[in-house]
Amino acid sequence: MIKEGKLSYEWARSHMQILDNTINRLKKSKPLKGITLGFCLHVTKETSVLLIGAKELGATVAVCGGNPLTTQDNIAAYLASEGIHVYAWHGQSVKDYDWSIDQVLKHSPTILTDDGADMNIKAHFDKRFKDMEVLGATEETTAGVTRIRAVENQGKLRYPVILVNEAYTKHMFDNRYGTGQSTFDAIFRATNTLIAGKIVVVAGFGYCGKGVAERAKGLGAEV
Repeated sequence: MIKEGKLSYEWARSHMQILDNTINRLKKSKPLKGITLGFCLHVTKETSVLLIGAKELGATVAVCGGNPLTTQDNIAAYLASEGIHVYAWHGQSVKDYDWSIDQVLKHSPTILTDDGADMNIKAHFDKRFKDMEVLGATEETTAGVTRIRAVENQGKLRYPVILVNEAYTKHMFDNRYGTGQSTFDAIFRATNTLIAGKIVVVAGFGYCGKGVAERAKGLGAEV
């Protein structure tokens, strides 16, 4: 399983040249030495590149799965073999999921990277972690951004949070191209149907809708 995870990691890294170049340029100086990073995100071959990169830059890394259904167990096994503290496995129960976030926060991370805001919310309102010193955090999803803004509006935001979901590059590339492609990938996996000649109706025309519409047109659909 570890060997499979390593092969998947290496394949993903070979397709992520900007991140790979950044890691290679900085790893000699170890800019994250002495810093503990806490991650709550999809544990997949793609995110493994970020996690391994953070460790190569000197950080202590702890990670839990942001979605129990997307964790790739071979990746989790490989990450653990590389010295990353992993609290993630496919098919976790709600209780397991909550426990895993606790384990990451018990490492007292100074920077949090979150996907959905569950870890950030726990860091704010769970009394066990009220004295934890956090320099800052990130949040990726629309739902998570809504939760973080609610905390801010209550005047209870303890540390700055970068709302990655608000970044123009996130809208332009992830939402438009990533969502467009992954939507049809899911349709193909579920139905194995031919899109050419189909009539596709897209409700909503933000960046995600544009991406879906463009991919559908490219596949030969009437949109």
